[in-house]
Amino acid sequence: MEVITMSELVSDLARPRGRYGVDGDYRLIPAPALFAGYLLLCLAEAALAATWLAAGRTLAGAAVAVVAVAMVAVGVSILRFSRRGKFEVWARLLTGIGLRGDEHVLDLGCGRGAVLLAAAKLVPRGKAVGVDIWRPDQTGNSMRATLANADAEGVSDRVELHTRDMTDLQFPDASFDLVVSNLAIHNLPGNPARLAAIDEAVRVLRPGGRLVIADLGFTKLYARRLGQLGMANIGRKDLGWRAWWGLPFIRTHAVTATKPEPA
Repeated sequence: MEVITMSELVSDLARPRGRYGVDGDYRLIPAPALFAGYLLLCLAEAALAATWLAAGRTLAGAAVAVVAVAMVAVGVSILRFSRRGKFEVWARLLTGIGLRGDEHVLDLGCGRGAVLLAAAKLVPRGKAVGVDIWRPDQTGNSMRATLANADAEGVSDRVELHTRDMTDLQFPDASFDLVVSNLAIHNLPGNPARLAAIDEAVRVLRPGGRLVIADLGFTKLYARRLGQLGMANIGRKDLGWRAWWGLPFIRTHAVTATKPEPA
């Protein structure tokens, strides 16, 4: 039997085989139009900067050039996060949990399965369940796309998908050993809904089960709620440059916690 080292496992999880799209909100403007418009705006800024610099308007040209470079950097950072960064940070988060391989895992807002299917690889004798309402916050977000990715990753035998609101999961209490979520809970409309999602995550966790939530905002709110719900080992950490959403001003933090065993 081939023995896989931890570094090899992390590397494998960080390089998925499926097609996971680009994260973003495409409800108002379709992704191709948004990408094309952003590229044209960057090119227009660069052309304006070059024109002004050539005309001797040094300060104005330099200022516009800085804006153009910043816009390109933001775009590259978002693309890198969607294509590589989220897989790299979640590979480390998931392998750091120390899963046995027979756990039941729930992903809140699973999208096309980036985190769900990485978790599924770590539970060959378990189950990975994803819930989503399949709104367009990724390119091509749909249940069909997620199932296709599960086939590509070789984990379709242990993956289950549901169309459900994460504030009303409809699973029995204590159904899962691990609940995860990536950049999903912040999309809910208002803090009451976000707190309801945290409440549901805790409710469906088994005693001893663990929670890992990565999000762009509201993570301090999540951590406070987990404390109010009696969760143990609550932590919050910055996931670093791989999880920047554009530039360092929008950082991704992970909140972790454990559901205590009954006394």
